[in-house]
Amino acid sequence: MSKFLFASLAAAFAMATVSSPAVAQLSEYEDYEYSDTVVEMTTIRVDPGQLDTYLEGLRQTWVASNEVAKGLGYVTDYGIYSNMAPSSGDFHLLLVIEFPGQNLQPSRERYDAFMEAWGEANMDNSNETVVNIYNEIREIQGVYLTREIKMMMD
Repeated sequence: MSKFLFASLAAAFAMATVSSPAVAQLSEYEDYEYSDTVVEMTTIRVDPGQLDTYLEGLRQTWVASNEVAKGLGYVTDYGIYSNMAPSSGDFHLLLVIEFPGQNLQPSRERYDAFMEAWGEANMDNSNETVVNIYNEIREIQGVYLTREIKMMMD
């Protein structure tokens, strides 16, 4: 009987040790830091049968404008990711833009340079596409601005 009691107490102690949360001992800039790069992620749900239509529009608007921004150095990278296992209510696409953190603040100079490179005609066409096509076939489910947390290892 005492072996059973001892085994039970040992098991209970082991479970308590494993399931107890650790006290946080990490300090920012000593154990981890945030990256300078900011990543914007937009989750999109596309109506059934409209994925190719939406992707075609993205190529002419979102991708083309990000190429201009990348050429100007305002965007580090960008990408379109497909959710390979969406369930009911989940997003279908993830639009990702990576840019230097200092570009978070508005800048008339950057805006003017972008508009000169992108052009009023492209802006008008993009706005028309958003209003007449995108708003009919997709739903933006969320927009997130993130910074990577980089762990420092000893």
